Amino acid sequence: MHITRTRPESQAGPAANFTGVVWLDEIAAPPPPSRLRMFNVRFAPGAHTAWHRHPHGQVLHVLEGEGLVQRKGGEAETIRAGDTIWIEPDEWHWHGAAPRTFMTHLAVVEAADDGTTTHWDAHVGADEYPVA
Repeated sequence: MHITRTRPESQAGPAANFTGVVWLDEIAAPPPPSRLRMFNVRFAPGAHTAWHRHPHGQVLHVLEGEGLVQRKGGEAETIRAGDTIWIEPDEWHWHGAAPRTFMTHLAVVEAADDGTTTHWDAHVGADEYPVA
């Protein structure tokens, strides 16, 4: 057993992967053979990820606020505090806050053998992010 009493400082979500103000806090990244990675992600109103996918899928658990999640080819869906979302391996998607509310979620992924957790793509277009 190992108890971590300190963690890395909060990191701003890089503009290459996020639209708007996003803060990332690494919760867990245990040493190998574990491939688990867990982050607490805080989105300001309207902030969201670019399109991306994860080699082993992703679990999101909404802690507070209201947000949106969309898979490629599907409709954007509202997510709220208490919701848990399973995103299939290699499923293109994006997620973030609703237009007028903050949203915080836990994000859990498993790294691939090469250490990759995420494959990033284009930013979500203005016609894809619902503002109403």
